[in-house]
Amino acid sequence: MGSLSSDKLNNISSQQISRIKTRDSRMKRNLISFFTGLLLMNFSQSELPPSKAQLPQKLPVGIFYSDLFLNHDTGINHPESPDRLRAIVKTIKNSSLHSPLLWPPFSEATPAQITRVHTPAYFQLIQKEIGEGKKLLSTGDTVLSPGTLTAALLASGAGIEACDLVMKRKISSGFCLVRPPGHHATTSRGMGFCLLNHIAIAARDLQARHGIKKILIIDFDVHHGNGTQDIFYSDASVFYYSIHQQGIYPGTGHPRETGEGKGKGFTLNIELPAGSTDAEAFAAFQNSLIPAMKQFKPEFILISAGFDAHHADPIGGLAYTPQGYAAFTQEIQKLAKEYSHGRTVFMLEGGYGLPGLAASVLEVIKAISTP
Repeated sequence: MGSLSSDKLNNISSQQISRIKTRDSRMKRNLISFFTGLLLMNFSQSELPPSKAQLPQKLPVGIFYSDLFLNHDTGINHPESPDRLRAIVKTIKNSSLHSPLLWPPFSEATPAQITRVHTPAYFQLIQKEIGEGKKLLSTGDTVLSPGTLTAALLASGAGIEACDLVMKRKISSGFCLVRPPGHHATTSRGMGFCLLNHIAIAARDLQARHGIKKILIIDFDVHHGNGTQDIFYSDASVFYYSIHQQGIYPGTGHPRETGEGKGKGFTLNIELPAGSTDAEAFAAFQNSLIPAMKQFKPEFILISAGFDAHHADPIGGLAYTPQGYAAFTQEIQKLAKEYSHGRTVFMLEGGYGLPGLAASVLEVIKAISTP
């Protein structure tokens, strides 16, 4: 395209020149507005706080419960009764918890998951004796009924599912409201109201399917968890810690019991004299377990949560309060945040005074619901 001659240029009216200048000015303003908007948009995305929709949502606490646990029939006046769970569930549902709770579905543990911990012969014995209508397990003082095996398998399944959901970041923590309890069951023997060792089954499943290499099991039941200790006594991958009353059933859990072989030094037992209070238990916990974890550094923490150390429990002889259990749980949560990405799962063990049991479980759930 050629340039304009002087004659043609002289023929362009002043009005046309004005229109050209206006058009050029408008184009400049549009370009300035475009780039200014682009800069502001980038600034807002990097500097301004996120909207509520963008903020990370607090994960709920998972509560693992089924009415099928009530079908484990222990008979009249037995301390380990279905009323234990009824009292706990009622208290939770009537409470004014500010954090969300999730009540997930779960299924029975499989035979393969059970026999990672228990011998096939023992598992077959359970099935056989329940099938024959036996009222008491031949290996120990554990009541049997037609609904017992389903309840026990479902209880182990609850622990497995709770760990799965914690690992998948679907829940912040889990509390398994299960029965029969489990921490007295060894690889080949049920005893002390226990049939299957749910906490041990959950631990082995974490190792087998999630690749967790170091697990801490904390047991604050008034009774020593002899079954759990026995299962992991030679295992350096699971640290077992029990704080319990001195000189009562099952007669194990002395401080000199520290493991054997590769597991030497990975069992820690704290005995408390009858009448010990929250303060004494709390001090023992801080002075024993917290220093030990600086060396072990667990990747997941499982808790055998027995509440028969409550001061009003008809079986135990310690003097804990619901507030003491809450303080204990807060310390466990601190350990979890420091070493195991906050990963904890609680498994109900003992606790036979219904008001104290329900109130204490609620305080623990409140504690694990607090960020």
